[in-house]
Amino acid sequence: MASAIPLLIEFGQSPWYDNLTRAIATGGLQTLIDTHAIRGVTSNPTIFEKAMAEGTDYDAQLLDVMGAGASPEAAYWDLVTTDIVNAADVLRPTYEQLDGADGFVSIEVSPDLASDTAGTVAQARELWDRLARPNVMIKIPATAEGIPAITETLAAGINVNVTLIFSLERYRQVVLAFLAGLEARVAAGGDLRRLASVASFFVSRVDTETDRRLPEGHPLRGKAAVANAKLAYELFRTELSGSRWDALAAAGARVQRPLGVDVDEESRLLADALRG
Repeated sequence: MASAIPLLIEFGQSPWYDNLTRAIATGGLQTLIDTHAIRGVTSNPTIFEKAMAEGTDYDAQLLDVMGAGASPEAAYWDLVTTDIVNAADVLRPTYEQLDGADGFVSIEVSPDLASDTAGTVAQARELWDRLARPNVMIKIPATAEGIPAITETLAAGINVNVTLIFSLERYRQVVLAFLAGLEARVAAGGDLRRLASVASFFVSRVDTETDRRLPEGHPLRGKAAVANAKLAYELFRTELSGSRWDALAAAGARVQRPLGVDVDEESRLLADALRG
């Protein structure tokens, strides 16, 4: 049976895969692209930790880098960036074919930097320079300290995937940080045409927490997440419109697409969204 996932593209959505491992980066990803029209990949430290702890895919490289005297942290980043580079190269034809509209691979800054604006920006720059691929996105958490880091990183011309967004108010701050970053880049004479960003709105975890607080059988159990996502999509459409956005669009800016906010309360697909 043919995959139904490519049909998402006809509705204006992009299917992304949220589970980068060595096996995916070195062969499985091309199969996902060919079979399911996958247009992007995200990763996070938890996924990598699990992948490295299971099986033997990373053993040879780990022995090499540790044998060369690398610290555990340096060894981790060596293994992770190898996967990111491989995946980015596999997705590069997609990126070029779509003129930079898709074909991205995301890598997250260290969780230890979640409350460190300057440290987040510094690591985002370091990873961007180290990976040297235009279709890489740096994942920055939407913490209070992460918000200004989003602006500064985008202003530097670095693609950003904003992660760990739960509330509408924090999502609004993310969108405003995105707009400010693009405006700062324009003011400095930078090019916006290939600068990309997505906002990863966490949906299922809203239900997990909300349902935990509601009594068994409550009519709102299992409904809060989609309702929250629907409001987030309305915010996305509202904030990325008007004279402020029009000026940036005229300079070549692309919208910051929402990841996770992809259906409304009637389960209808929403345009310009990413399905992870």
